[in-house]
Amino acid sequence: MKSRILVIDDDLNITSFLKRALSYEGYTVETAASGAEGLARALSEPPDLVVLDVMMPGLDGYEVAKRLRAGGPQAILMLTARDAVADRVQGLDSGADDYLVKPFALEELLARVRALLRRGEPAARNRLQFADLAVDLDSHEVRRGSRTVELTSTEFELLVALLRNPRQVKGRDALLESVWGMDPTTDTHVVEVYIGYLRQKLEAGGEARLIQTVRGAGYVLRESAA
Repeated sequence: MKSRILVIDDDLNITSFLKRALSYEGYTVETAASGAEGLARALSEPPDLVVLDVMMPGLDGYEVAKRLRAGGPQAILMLTARDAVADRVQGLDSGADDYLVKPFALEELLARVRALLRRGEPAARNRLQFADLAVDLDSHEVRRGSRTVELTSTEFELLVALLRNPRQVKGRDALLESVWGMDPTTDTHVVEVYIGYLRQKLEAGGEARLIQTVRGAGYVLRESAA
């Protein structure tokens, strides 16, 4: 999902320039031409990052930062023409996470934006995902879109075996050995039976089939052909 950035600055040249530059980098960008407008937008629908000018008529950047910090967790990058140490301290004390002096190099601003957005990212979870299928390896939670799918431990292990290498065919013998620990020469239809169980549960909400049969070769996790 694209990160959302709100640029608050009364200088329309600055907001226009930053919207073009940040949009080009793949972010969703909104702008506000005053502190009051920006504050209202940020509080009603918090963005991931606020790029905030200090010197604005009415509600200045320092006050906006204080109110944003009290009302939400979004990161704040403050822009200002003031480069004195006291001004930097005031900006950081008001709630800004970073402080960039105008005029600035675009490359530096983009680097600071990336750094601030990384801070806000949740810790990477031990999970696998393919299409709308998501599996949490720690909690054993399985979701198909917004729907939770309840699996037995064996069904879960079989799904993970397929999900670790999507679009690669897994033979019946390989699955029998890796999931059940059985000799591949064992005469059993357990793999076929459990593939059927998985399909029933993963498609119970009318979803498209993800576990495909490759005749004579095995099974593969991939989207159905259009």
